Amino acid sequence: MAKLQGFDFWNNTLKAARFVVAPMVDQSELAWRLLSRRHGAQLCYTPMLHAQVFVRDANYRRENLYNEVCEEDRPLITQFCANDPEVFLEAALLAQDYCDAIDLNLGCPQMIAKRGHYGVFLQDEWELLEKMIRLANEKLSVPITCKIRVFKEIEKTVCYAQMLEKAGCQLLTVHGRTKDQKGAMTGIASWEHIKAVRKAVNIPVFANGNIQHLSDVERCIQGDRGSGSYECRLGMLPPVWEMAEEYLEVVKQYPPCTLSYVRAHLFKLWHHTLQIHQDLREELAKAKNLEGLADVSKKLRLRCQEIAKGKDVEEREDSLPFPHWICQPYVRPVQGSEVKKTVCQKRALEDSDGSPDTLSKNKQKKRSRNPNKNFCPEQKPKYIKCEQCGNPKGNKCVFNLCRGCCKKKAYKEVADCPNAVLQQLDTLCREIDRRTAWKTNQDLGVFFSKKRPHPDPHVQGKPPNDITRASAAVVKPN
Repeated sequence: MAKLQGFDFWNNTLKAARFVVAPMVDQSELAWRLLSRRHGAQLCYTPMLHAQVFVRDANYRRENLYNEVCEEDRPLITQFCANDPEVFLEAALLAQDYCDAIDLNLGCPQMIAKRGHYGVFLQDEWELLEKMIRLANEKLSVPITCKIRVFKEIEKTVCYAQMLEKAGCQLLTVHGRTKDQKGAMTGIASWEHIKAVRKAVNIPVFANGNIQHLSDVERCIQGDRGSGSYECRLGMLPPVWEMAEEYLEVVKQYPPCTLSYVRAHLFKLWHHTLQIHQDLREELAKAKNLEGLADVSKKLRLRCQEIAKGKDVEEREDSLPFPHWICQPYVRPVQGSEVKKTVCQKRALEDSDGSPDTLSKNKQKKRSRNPNKNFCPEQKPKYIKCEQCGNPKGNKCVFNLCRGCCKKKAYKEVADCPNAVLQQLDTLCREIDRRTAWKTNQDLGVFFSKKRPHPDPHVQGKPPNDITRASAAVVKPN
């Protein structure tokens, strides 16, 4: 059967999905996907998987995909991050029988993606991306899709999308934020960029960004640029405890599920309530098993139900559009004064003199382990930096280099340096010790193999091959 492409793939395989659960690292596991489908999601993605690890580690494949095969969890798209065409293809071939499409993540802006050189940090390497998409499209039995972030210029974003379509991408997800829009600088996603891409390509386009309520989906599809308002009525939004309890039931029904994933979901569901009940926040963080997490969620439910009955109205947060025990999104602070204030507070904390009142929790833990540890940057010792790499230079290096650079220079230029000589002697001593230990083990092995008597006295004194053969048979005396 020929592989479906473009809108045929979207209409038939994905069943014209409009409500999609975006992939979330360590958060869109099977239990969460099934919960989302129960409440209207038509398409789900796996969490982003690392292609290279997926290829070399069978346990990684089993835990993140193979063990989560479920008939209810379709249609499903598996997402990979990769920067090598061959590795990406090999990972996709291992996953294609367990999903309906393979997605290449070109939108992750996090620091780990920058260090690993994948995600949005590949968006300027068009030749590499074209090769990856074309190779996957030719070899895979399922369609290849992509998720991207936009450039600042709409024209460049459109050209980028058209290049991916030409290479073989059958569906494009466009996140309307740039590479730099993340964390406190997230800001608002540009639907204008997404609209321009949709008009310029002939494949389905999923819009990503600014979706907080179901009504936002309709506004996005219709191209409404207005800021909008909360159009949901209170009766349409369920209490948090209903969603939390239903999620925990799904987790028990489809084990195993990593405990950290469950804890993270409960923290997000109970986010607004935990701002008030800090004691239960600590309990939720310290729970060691699924039963412990369920107990904390039950305590939160009982407290919220008492508030909802009017016994304690003072705990309601007036800044939220609905009571804190109602499911609602967490809105990041608007870029501006509040963000600057947070940044200034953090900077003041980092520049403090190291007193216990101003240290972060992480530094306080380090201080408890080592009371003499100094966190004041002015009092920390200053090290002379290596002239090549910037690391602290070796104390005995005459070239003002660190240990690694000194060793390379002494080897390449046959230069003499006390530091390099000590390193070579140290390496030589370790090699001698290793070879001596290996030789000793070999000698001991030969010694024991020669001196150990054979259980059959008629076989003793024969060559090793005869001994081996005789040990496998019954030897009768003459």
